[in-house]
Amino acid sequence: MNTVNVALIQQRIAADYQSNLEASLEQIADAACKGARLIVLCELHTSLYFCQEESARYFELAENIPGPITDQLSEAAKRHQVTIVGSVFERRTRGLYHNTAVVLDQDGSLAGRYRKMHIPDGPGYHEKYYFTAGDLGFCPIETSIGNLGLMVCWDQWFPEAARLMALGGADILIYPSAIGWDPADPDEEKQRQLQAWLTIQQSHAISNNLPVICTNRVGYEQDCSGTGRGIDFWGQSFVTDAFGKITAQGLCDAAQTVHATIDLDETDHSRQVWPYLRDRRIDAYGDLGKRFVDESADSMSERAKPSKESRKTGG
Repeated sequence: MNTVNVALIQQRIAADYQSNLEASLEQIADAACKGARLIVLCELHTSLYFCQEESARYFELAENIPGPITDQLSEAAKRHQVTIVGSVFERRTRGLYHNTAVVLDQDGSLAGRYRKMHIPDGPGYHEKYYFTAGDLGFCPIETSIGNLGLMVCWDQWFPEAARLMALGGADILIYPSAIGWDPADPDEEKQRQLQAWLTIQQSHAISNNLPVICTNRVGYEQDCSGTGRGIDFWGQSFVTDAFGKITAQGLCDAAQTVHATIDLDETDHSRQVWPYLRDRRIDAYGDLGKRFVDESADSMSERAKPSKESRKTGG
């Protein structure tokens, strides 16, 4: 079996940058001692989730790549001979910033980076104020343990992103995240949101025949501006197999390391039984490149006409 032991670092974030990074490094070392070969940290794991408010002072948290975070993660990856997925508030140049996930391979090299493509903007999640949308596309990152289809949080709600990673040859889909509840929401609403979050990512596993890793932070973080009620990050980091079954999951209220073993050979078997890639109608998906499809009768009639090529062949 072609398996890989993975560890998801579900972290409770503090206000101090260095203490957060040291906690991450300690958990990386512990996970490596327990046999993990791939270790995934949560989104923006060196700071509180500052996007609850819009304030220019938080740009001071941004740093270059390579930089302090990647240097220390690189050293840890090389020391423990593991592959690490980390997260950086990237300062690309003056006035240009990204929410960036990085991969440090077991030799300490920077295997690649992914700049968050979908940037949310809403109550408690004012990310457009800080981050420019990514421009590196959906390209898996090649590592010693396979090709990692790395995306970030809000990206997990878009099936197109997961599909493009799969078509690019990803062996695993990975989503470092920072998502939680409004403390004022009733329990029924909280469970509805959580179930939707799990379901959409399990569907990515099923429809692409790929295992999924999602690491989330945990614990309450207040809105320092005083305008919001803060966020209860719901933890529950999880791993699925290539059939979408959750094989390991964290708690909703505790910092912990979630361990699991992924069988990469399951993708071959799954795609033989459920051949979605074979049956995709790539000739009929052109409208996916549009923001919205005009539903007028004329346009629908025009789209329904067979192409010249299909008329020639009888297709």
